[in-house]
Amino acid sequence: MATVTASDVHPAGASPTTSNRLNRLNLGSRLLHWFAIAVFLFLYLPIFILVIYSFNANKIVGVWTGFSLEWYRVLLHDAAIGSALRVSLWVATWSTLISTILGTLAALVLERYRFRGKLTFDAVLYLPIIIPDIVMALSTLLFFVILAIPLSRNTVLIAHVAFNISFVAVVVRARLADMDKRLEEAAADLGANEWTTFRRVTLPLLMPGIVAGALLAFTLSLDDFVITFFVAGPGSTTLPVRVYSMIKFGVTPEVNAISTLMLVGSTLLVVISLLLQRREA
Repeated sequence: MATVTASDVHPAGASPTTSNRLNRLNLGSRLLHWFAIAVFLFLYLPIFILVIYSFNANKIVGVWTGFSLEWYRVLLHDAAIGSALRVSLWVATWSTLISTILGTLAALVLERYRFRGKLTFDAVLYLPIIIPDIVMALSTLLFFVILAIPLSRNTVLIAHVAFNISFVAVVVRARLADMDKRLEEAAADLGANEWTTFRRVTLPLLMPGIVAGALLAFTLSLDDFVITFFVAGPGSTTLPVRVYSMIKFGVTPEVNAISTLMLVGSTLLVVISLLLQRREA
């Protein structure tokens, strides 16, 4: 009479407990896979639909009647959109330039020097990244009110510099932490002074991080709405604020078109920043 053994039931030699555990792991892996797909669909499917309907010939959103570039042509002839775009580019350009310089200097100071109050300064520098935008917006507005500074594009610029410095400093500081200090020491041993060492050795090595931080700052400034909405004055309406005022009267294909252009521009800047950081790594 034949005897049935555990190896006959489980040819691979695995015990029933091990087999059940593997089955549970496979089931969990499949569930996690489908959950990830569901999350990505939830996040990006509405964006995809927005882009598709920006090419809708029908003025009524949600009713597709055919492909058309009409709403992009309308944008080119919209004076209010053009004015808001110019303000956004002006603020984004100057805030990026100022915050990149200040953020790089802050990163150098925090990474290379020891001084009293360094921990406090470090914590304060990270506050704009941690605190909610609404808190940053209210505090910045209160600052301008206390100093009796009239709201204008200059106050928007100051507010954008205030939060962009932190993001630039984080990116540049990460590059500094990975940089080999022996290269600077070698330059000093060869007779280079501090300025020459910084200009010929440190700055070229930091440049990918600096450019990545600048692109990130430009993207954040160009897309910011909450802080800008609170500190903008007459004649300083940026593109996100203009889009917000347009959707008060309902979402139109024109709003979809401008949102698509902003999405493409922001995505390109982020991709360039990521490529630079990958090249740096």
